[in-house]
Amino acid sequence: MIWRLRSRSRTICLSLAVVTASLYLLLLLASHSVDLQPCDALLPSKTHVLRDLAHQNLSPAGVQDSAATVHGNSSNRDASSEVRGHADQARKSVESGLSKLEALFNHPLYNLPCPPIPEEDLLLKVRPQVEASETNSQIWSDKGVPWSSNSGSHPPWLQFHLGISRWQLYPHQDPNMELLVQQLAKHRIVSAVQKSGGTQLKLVMSFPNYGQALFKPMKQERDEETNYNLYYFSDFERHNAEIAAFHLDRILGYRRIPPAVGRLVDVVKEIKNVTTDRKLARTFFTSPVGSVCFYGLCSYYCSTEHAVCGHPTGLEASLAVMLPDLSLAKRRSWRSPWRRSYSRSKLAKWETQSNYCAKVKKTPPYNEGTRLVDFMDMVILDFLMSNMDRHHYETFEKFGNYTFLLHLDNGRAFGRHSKDESSILAPLEQCCRIRRSTWLRLRLLSLPQYRLSDIMRASLSQDPLHRVAPLLSDPHLVALDRRLKTVLETVDHCQRRLSEVCFIVSWLQY
Repeated sequence: MIWRLRSRSRTICLSLAVVTASLYLLLLLASHSVDLQPCDALLPSKTHVLRDLAHQNLSPAGVQDSAATVHGNSSNRDASSEVRGHADQARKSVESGLSKLEALFNHPLYNLPCPPIPEEDLLLKVRPQVEASETNSQIWSDKGVPWSSNSGSHPPWLQFHLGISRWQLYPHQDPNMELLVQQLAKHRIVSAVQKSGGTQLKLVMSFPNYGQALFKPMKQERDEETNYNLYYFSDFERHNAEIAAFHLDRILGYRRIPPAVGRLVDVVKEIKNVTTDRKLARTFFTSPVGSVCFYGLCSYYCSTEHAVCGHPTGLEASLAVMLPDLSLAKRRSWRSPWRRSYSRSKLAKWETQSNYCAKVKKTPPYNEGTRLVDFMDMVILDFLMSNMDRHHYETFEKFGNYTFLLHLDNGRAFGRHSKDESSILAPLEQCCRIRRSTWLRLRLLSLPQYRLSDIMRASLSQDPLHRVAPLLSDPHLVALDRRLKTVLETVDHCQRRLSEVCFIVSWLQY
């Protein structure tokens, strides 16, 4: 009997203990869930904040008016303070990046000593032309326009042409670059005609000083990512990608992309009213909301459904300085050995053959000279900006196999920031070849004091269209750092995979 009472008491005590523990756990979970409840709205992204600021009147009067409007409304006042805080933070970030950019371009790796450029290493030169009235002068004629031998009288575009050498399009910290950029961004447009060839709409714009620029219009918002269901050859070209590619190419120390600048163009005054291209002129129309649109003639996306429209007449675009006319400087087009199949079902040879690079190394022009390491430079550029559309590249015929590759047509770059396309790095992974100066500059750009994303942000802030909105959103800039790390890891993997004797690092400076 006593044993039964003790057993019953023990059972009751255990039950009470379980109930007490359960209640304690419930209270603990309830309090924890309260702590995790969101109480503040998510902050807008920095890109959208800066875009909103670009459309506000930030003059002193405008600030006073805004302050008077929100006075007495604490929530609006807090929001305004928050926006100003983001703007201040963005400004400080750009200022810090500009100092990093200056330090980078002053670094010894970007100022390697080099001898004067021999005359045969210049693409163009002023050639003597003796006339009866000018026996002691030298003139050179381009487009039928005579220019004296005095370089100070040359317009910026001509100085750019005369500065092209065997190893680069323009010298490091070229003083002519600022004048050239101003011409592209501000000079009056006197003619606009459609450029033949290519798959999408492009125009050739002419200036009063006979300079010309390649025009690519804005077709989609900067932050709009490429649809994942689209193949790379079906994507739109982006005006901001052309501008960003020029800045990235310069930061990497290549200087193989013609200078490109953003510009807000008036569709009516600067295209429709000045064009002499009748086929282009027939494609202009006014949309139902009053915007002036045109679509031109091309292989893809040239129809009323894919028209380019102003707002109502203003249109963002990239303008890149044209290279010398083919009659003066012939270019040769080369098919990329790692060209994609451009098929929805077939794979290219480099995707299926394990020893593919060994075959390429034995094939001209990759079997001698600098062609292979020049190609690796282009591969690294394309991977950083996620450009999968490099099916061909060009060189100047004059320099043969010992010259740089032109990094042209970058409109399909910067399409996705959320995905890194590792297949672009296949040539580097398969060949394990890289130019030493490129490798050293990449390592430099991975350091905090020269972080690639900071320098790229600062460099792009100097473009005229930055006043409208940043040319690359923060996710794209973050992706640059991430991809740079991948490139360096790929090189490290090559070094580990092969012996130091077998791993080839080119010691060329250019």
